[in-house]
Amino acid sequence: MATAAEWWSAARPRTLPAATAPVLVGTGAAAQAGGAHLGRAVLALGVGLAIQIGANYANDYSDGVRGTDVNRVGPMRLVASGAALPRQVKTAAIGALGLGALLGVGLVAWSGVWWLLVAGVAAVVAAWTYTGGRRPYGYSGLGEVGVFMFFGLFAVLGTTASQRGYLTWPAWLGAVSIGLLACALIMANNLRDIPTDVLAGKRTLAVRLGEERARWLYAAFVVLPVPLGAACAFVAPWSLLVVLCLAPAVVLAVMVLAGVRGRGLIPVLTFTGQLELVFAVLLGLGLAL
Repeated sequence: MATAAEWWSAARPRTLPAATAPVLVGTGAAAQAGGAHLGRAVLALGVGLAIQIGANYANDYSDGVRGTDVNRVGPMRLVASGAALPRQVKTAAIGALGLGALLGVGLVAWSGVWWLLVAGVAAVVAAWTYTGGRRPYGYSGLGEVGVFMFFGLFAVLGTTASQRGYLTWPAWLGAVSIGLLACALIMANNLRDIPTDVLAGKRTLAVRLGEERARWLYAAFVVLPVPLGAACAFVAPWSLLVVLCLAPAVVLAVMVLAGVRGRGLIPVLTFTGQLELVFAVLLGLGLAL
């Protein structure tokens, strides 16, 4: 039986900044537009974390039963390692996604922004079909598109809308920025997994582009959010705080462009998640001030 530590590792905590960052930026944008709502922000955070963990367990289950995770480098895989039965991991995934859906319904009812219900249903379906179902879009090179939409645009804009009822252009810039950083996170993951994904027939965007072009795309994903976030300074001057992220973003881009691979990409994945979180804190604070 898998230990609690193994279940936590399989939840992939390095990816959780992708669920936290949109709420920080969306709440900052709401504050800039006239006032944030702490209770709805906390509820939105619960939705994001539950869906992220559910998606990670769903990926563990689906990739495990497909055999994709054999000899995979990276975090603990419960199904592939045999530490947990596939049905146990599937149940955990459904439970986490169900919790996210329940919290989402509460947020919709509280805010009265009913279009968020459609976005929430789409997010839960996308979390499962990333690697699950007959035609998982993560196997077709569309993973970054899904991450950009659901952990960038929908998550940031949904957070702002749930607190203010409308959207502003700083919220849109923040959403694009966070979406790009979330794409950098998944690209670092997929760069690491190119050798095993090729063998398993998993055609991620990194596999389709080839290693060199995928590395350049990662560099763009990780650097472009800084000028986009800084552009919010036209209405919120403290948004220039995000310029502090430029140096670490460039360092990460250089590391990847220099050809680090395999286990060497695990620190890149960790630092990319940390960069996304720091960027969100700085931009959210800058917008609020």
